[in-house]
Amino acid sequence: MSEYDYDLIVIGSGPGGQKAAIAAAKLGNRVAVVDRADMVGGVCVNTGTIPSKTLREAVLYLTGMNQRELYGASYRVKQDITIADLLSRTQHVIGREVQVVRAQLLRNHVDLLNGVGTFADAHTVAVTGAHRGDRSTITGEKIVIATGTRPARPDQVDFDAARVLDSDEILQLEEIPSTLVVVGAGVIGIEYASLFAALGSRVTVVEQRERMLEFCDPEIVESLKFHLRDLQVTFRFGEKVANVAVSDHATMTTLVSGKRIPADAVMYSAGRQGMTGELNLAAAGLEADHRGRLAVDEHYRTPVEHIYAVGDVIGFPALAATSMDQGRLAAYHAFGEPAHELGALQPIGIYTIPEISYCGATEAELTSSSVPYEVGVARYRELARGQIAGDSYGMLKLLVSTTDRKLLGVHVFGSGATELVHIGQAVMGCGGTVDYLVDAVFNYPTLSEAYKVAALDATNKIRELERFAL
Repeated sequence: MSEYDYDLIVIGSGPGGQKAAIAAAKLGNRVAVVDRADMVGGVCVNTGTIPSKTLREAVLYLTGMNQRELYGASYRVKQDITIADLLSRTQHVIGREVQVVRAQLLRNHVDLLNGVGTFADAHTVAVTGAHRGDRSTITGEKIVIATGTRPARPDQVDFDAARVLDSDEILQLEEIPSTLVVVGAGVIGIEYASLFAALGSRVTVVEQRERMLEFCDPEIVESLKFHLRDLQVTFRFGEKVANVAVSDHATMTTLVSGKRIPADAVMYSAGRQGMTGELNLAAAGLEADHRGRLAVDEHYRTPVEHIYAVGDVIGFPALAATSMDQGRLAAYHAFGEPAHELGALQPIGIYTIPEISYCGATEAELTSSSVPYEVGVARYRELARGQIAGDSYGMLKLLVSTTDRKLLGVHVFGSGATELVHIGQAVMGCGGTVDYLVDAVFNYPTLSEAYKVAALDATNKIRELERFAL
């Protein structure tokens, strides 16, 4: 008999924690997951990824945005869209996803303990329930921390959950604001800026850096900025907020430069803070950084050998998809199961309107590394499916090595970008060359055909290079 109650205790039931628990259970281990009853599925299901992406789909449908190229700029499925219209679909999806998480844990015989987990020592977790005095302790041979993050809240900002909100609270608005200031042009800030702009809000984005989404391909980002400006989004780059004044009916954001921006509401998207404050990390011999994040090695092990951490709480890339795989890999490493990670080929998806996705290297990275490459581009307006779907602005870009013709990166902008990117990811993961995409037959008419068009563009350019060399 083991001296511990469980072989693995997972603190947090979000994507990383859920997959760690299930992977460990599949290996024959006794597993428990600790999380609050109202947060089963984690931030991802309850306040983050699932609600915001469901909201995006509702906005795209109700505004008729994707059909305006075909039916005119005034086309709308519903003329007066309300918050209730948007949230009814969101709450339905959240409820179903929570059921899915519970069912998967139950099916794999994982104990779900409702409450807040706190370290009593390096192997013991105290679980405090919703009622005072409802407290128990469990022990585990190994522990995975998957507590996720919450929106960072600058001390100088008076959040009131009505006019000045963080990115979680924005889902609790009582009405769609006519004007909105978004502070921060990171992924979450830009996603919500595009969403409210599509609803007809006049959005102003304030960002202290000179660029947004610096990790993305500059050409793709410029295309996104063009379309957001077309939706009447105003960008204030290189600007910092000095003060936000709130009245009964509006806000006034004052920038350090002296500019003043009136708006119905202000949303702060100033990064994320690791939710490690309630863990009592010191009792386990751990310490978080100033952003509440934990340091891990390549096996997701913390400085305490039997304690692992996965997901947003360990920092970049802080995506639901990467968190899921980190959880699975951490469980494999913890219990000696062979594991292979394709970390370099993790796709990045940004659910703006229009959406962005990429996998592999960017042009800037290849240039700085002195890697010779050629670019192949396909534009949706050249594809029959692009015309059918009414998407004349989308594009797919391939980066191809001129030495061995391997695919080095794929960057997509427009309808279905987060789905299309996986074709390029699969080719790169198998060490494939651009010639595979040239020779492959794609269904017609589809957006996937963009791969063949872009591959032909790249190979034609490489052929010209080879002719010159001869």
